[in-house]
Order: sequence, then C-alpha cells, then structure tokens
Amino acid sequence: MSGITAERAIPGAPPREPSYLTAKTGLASWLLTTDHKRIALLYMAAITVFFFVGGAGAVAIRIELFTPQADLLSADAYNRAFTFHGVIMVWFFLIPSIPNILGNFLLPLMIGAKDLAFPRLNLASWYIFMAAGGLAVYTLLSGGVDTGWTFYTPLTTAFSNGNVLAAAAAVFVSGFSTIATAVNFIATVHLQRAPGLTWFRLPLFVWAIYATSIVMVLATPVLAMVLALIFAERAFGIPIFDPLRGGDPILFQHLFWFYSHPAVYIMVLPSFGVISELVTCYARRRVFGYNFMVYAILWISLVGFLVWGHHMFVSGQSLFASLAFSLLSFIVAVPSAIKVFNWTATLYRGQIVFDAPMIYALGFIGLFTIGGLTGLFLASVPVDIHVTDTYFVVAHFHYIMVGGAVSALYGGLAFWWPKITGRLYPEGWARFAAIMMFFGFGFTFFPMFIMGYLGMPRRYHVYPEEFQVWHVLASAGAVILAFAYLLPMGFFAWSLIWGRRAPANPWGATGLEWQTSSPPPEENFHTPPVVEQGPYNYHPEHAGPPALEREQHQPQGRQP
Repeated sequence: MSGITAERAIPGAPPREPSYLTAKTGLASWLLTTDHKRIALLYMAAITVFFFVGGAGAVAIRIELFTPQADLLSADAYNRAFTFHGVIMVWFFLIPSIPNILGNFLLPLMIGAKDLAFPRLNLASWYIFMAAGGLAVYTLLSGGVDTGWTFYTPLTTAFSNGNVLAAAAAVFVSGFSTIATAVNFIATVHLQRAPGLTWFRLPLFVWAIYATSIVMVLATPVLAMVLALIFAERAFGIPIFDPLRGGDPILFQHLFWFYSHPAVYIMVLPSFGVISELVTCYARRRVFGYNFMVYAILWISLVGFLVWGHHMFVSGQSLFASLAFSLLSFIVAVPSAIKVFNWTATLYRGQIVFDAPMIYALGFIGLFTIGGLTGLFLASVPVDIHVTDTYFVVAHFHYIMVGGAVSALYGGLAFWWPKITGRLYPEGWARFAAIMMFFGFGFTFFPMFIMGYLGMPRRYHVYPEEFQVWHVLASAGAVILAFAYLLPMGFFAWSLIWGRRAPANPWGATGLEWQTSSPPPEENFHTPPVVEQGPYNYHPEHAGPPALEREQHQPQGRQP
C-alpha cells in the first residue's frame, strides 16, 4: 500500500516562525531551560547514551556465551557484566524512556497546555537523573557489582565484594527523579487541560502516562525503603535480612517485588499509549472500545500491585499464597488481552497504511502477545517451578520489556519525529529498520524459550555443549538486532540536515499536538485550543491528510 504522504515544502516560501528549537540559542539556554520540549530532548540524549552503555554489557554477555567455555570472562566478571547490563537498562533506560522523552514532549501538547505544571521541577528531575546515572556508570565501571540487578540478600548485604552501596545509592537517587516527573505529570493532567477536554476525551497516550505516574508515585518509595534497609545492614550491621543474625532474606524479596512488578507496568503502560495512537492513525479508524481501553489501563495499574508473589513460587511461601498469586496473575492478564483485542478490532476493515510507525506497532503487538502468553506459563505454579531461574524467564522478560517497550519507543519516535524536529526522515530505511528489529528480536530471544524449557539455567557463563547451537542463534540474532537499533540513529540524524520540511500534520492524525506547527513554538499554541469532540475522529473514507500535492517522504535533499 502507498504510504501516508506529506505536502511538499514550497521553494521561496518565507522562513518559518521561531520554534522552541530556535527561540533561544546557546548552551546555557538548554542547560537552564524550563521548556518541557527541550527537557524532553535532554532526556533523549541522556537515555540514548545509557541505552548503548547498558548494551555494551549485553554485547559482552553474548560474546562470552558464543562458546560453552569461559573464553572471554571469568565467573566474577560475567556476574558483574550482567549486573551492569541490568542496572543500567532497567533504571536508566526502560523505566524513564517513554515517559521522560515522549511523555515530557507530548503531554502538554496533547492536552492543550503551555508547559508542565512545575517547569523548574521538571528541569531538576533531569539533573537528578543525570547525577544518579553518572554515579551508576562510575560505580559499575570502577569495580562493578556482582549481585545481579535485583540486589538479592543476603548476597548483597553479607557476601558481595562489589560496590553495592554506591550502586544502590545510584538507584535510590534516580527514584527522586522518577517521583518528581510523575507528580508533575499528574498535576498537569488534573490542572491544565484545555477547555472542553474532559477525562473521556483524553488521548489514550495521556491516560497511559497518567496511570504510569500513579504507579511511579506509589511504588518507587517502596524501592527506596528496601535500598535504605540494604544500606543500613551492610554499612551499620543492623540485622534485617541476614538469617545468620536473625534477619529474614525473604522479606527483601517481598519488598523488592512489591515494587518491581508494578515497575513492569511503568515500563510497558506508556507503550500501550504509544501503540494506541499509532494503530488508530494508520488504520484511519477510531479506537475500538475506547472506554474499555481506559478501564484496562487503570485496571492494570491497580491489580499490578497485587501479583508480586508470583516471582516467589520457589521461595518457600505457602501453597495457598502461591495459588492466590497465581490466580491474580491470570486476572491481570485480562486487561492486557483486552488491549490486544481492541487494537486488532481497530485494524479490522481499516484502510491500513504500512509506514514505519505502523510496522513498529505491529511488531510490538506480536512481541507483546508472545511475552504475555508466556507470562501465563509463569503464572502457573507447576510450570513456573520447572522453568524458574532458566532462560525461559529471560526470554519472557525481554519479550515484554525490551521487545515491547523498545518497539514502542522507536515507533513513537518515528511517528512524532516530524513534530519534534520539523523534518521528515527517509521512509524506506525506516520501514527496513522496523522489520529488521522484529525479526532480529525473534532470532535473539525465541531460542531462549527452548533453552529454558530444556533446563538451561540463566546467569551461567559455562554451560553444557548441547545448548551451544541455541546460544549461537541468539548471538547471531543479537547482531541483527543491534543493527536495527543503530540504523534509526543514522536516518534520524540524516533528516536533521537533509530531510524535507514537515508540515504541521504529515500523517493526517487527530489530536491537539498536530494542530500546532512542526516544530512547535516555544509556548506550544498561539491561540489556546478548545476541544469540542472526542479523540480519534477519523473518517475511513479519507485515507490520508488533505494536501496540495502528495508525495512519499523519500530522501530528496533539504528543502528551503
């Protein structure tokens, strides 16, 4: 199918009005900005760096696992490598990526506001995030931590010889940034919506960011508390988790997973919002069952706090508790299934356009569905006992967190890139990258399901030879996946110099963010918008946006 097209820039047209990118110049104007759009770009730069720093740990892991013997890393170095990879990726990429980049940039635009409710707090949250991330990278590079990203006790408090306290402090400090951002988002949605923008006229992306922010505010203090208890035991010898001195290591697991399972939804709920925006735009149809989609988002954010015990089926908890957590885990899968069904129903009889953002969205639906179905396996007590601490768990986690969240992030960037930068990227390369990401991810992580079911334990750097073929497949897939991650960096950068100018609404999308210029002015809107209808008012008979001249946005050189 032909892609949704954009109007051609008119040669000799007068220069555009100043945007948020050009209204102020100089390094100080960026480092001291309170503009939510610029702060989003600061987060984008920082999170991109952390993504590739954390990815370096994954590269070391995959190279080591290419053969059954320890050719590159010792046992201790391998432990430090996957801890490094996990800590950076979870707390400095997956959790902040979509909320702090796309949420920061789009939330005020989507609700017709000039900025977030607390602009200075927004900037402060970035500086806190940078301080925490710098401390984490320094800690992990200057000796590292060998406990794994979960910081399990009593290994963390009594036996590890790594920089546990400094790593825990980095994660602890990052929580202040998370809470500050969440409070800002909640206040903005409550207080700064445009006239006429009632709750059930909000875009689903706004609902997803709002629900995620509530989870952040409620769950992050629990993580801070458990990290403070680790500090108290390791630094001052207070017996909290050490069983040799009367402590309870299972208490740590309860506290940690009470935070960390809701943290799964901190990572994936924003992805749901992104995919909802992409599917409805490129199907040219209203979202099927909008109200059910909203209730599903809120249901996930609530029930997500009640299922932490399914991470602890082999911890010695009672059978009754395991059965209760198993049932709740099946229940929390229902709203996720509703969302997949509604996305599919939205596509049904739609005038689907297979541009890059839509391909990323379809890849997300496929990967998330596989991850969700395998989550049901792990919610079943007998199956979970069989595959606990195997590569089956690694594969499930990555299908949800990485396959889902990263596909949504790249899809969202491709969709809103013209709005963020005012430039169009080469569509052909973007489609190629989206397809390659889906298949590269499958080649990397699907073999891990097979390995895990056959009994290959995770966190082992030496393994029986019969598993080598699966590790070789995974490592080869990782090469494809890495290229799929790197390629968009190239064509996005290309677009900044040679990309054609983007009109205000290149996709013919609905939503307030498309009713201002690309890129937006400093205060978002020249005239405060008024909302008179619900979201996603698409008409299937119009497959694309009205334009004087339609043309696929292939690379043709920079236009005036």
